[in-house]
This record gives sequence, structure tokens and C-alpha cells, in this order.
Amino acid sequence: MNSLKRWLGIVWLILGPVTIYYLIKTAADEIAKKPVIDTKIQWAVFVIVFIPIAIGMIIFGYYAIKGEYDHLPENSKEL
Repeated sequence: MNSLKRWLGIVWLILGPVTIYYLIKTAADEIAKKPVIDTKIQWAVFVIVFIPIAIGMIIFGYYAIKGEYDHLPENSKEL
């Protein structure tokens, strides 16, 4: 199971920057198609909200690769 966690950590680590790239690319394309203020505000909100989520995915993947999730407590008493 620990090796699966590490492989999925690599997936999360790669998926974060890829999603940021496609989000910004899509936002630029949509704004270029219809350059009105409504479209700009909508895509700015999408980008501002999603970039911290993608950064969280990168951090989660980094810790998964490092092995921080190899042993998780069985119940709340071990915390």
C-alpha cells in the first residue's frame, strides 16, 4: 500500500502544474474569444480560486513521495 501511495504522490505532483497550465491557457483562450468584463471577471475568479487548490495538490504529492503518509494512526487515540 505504501508503494501505491508514493506512485499516486508522483501523479499528484505532476497533475498540479499541468492543471494550472491548462486552466490559464483555457482562461486566456476564452477571454480572447469574448473580451468583455464579465468574461474577464469570471475567469479571474476561477484562476484565483483554483491555483491554491493545485498548489495543495503539489504539496500533497510531495509529502506522499517523501513517505509522510506511510503510517497513519489507526484511531484518534494515537494522535
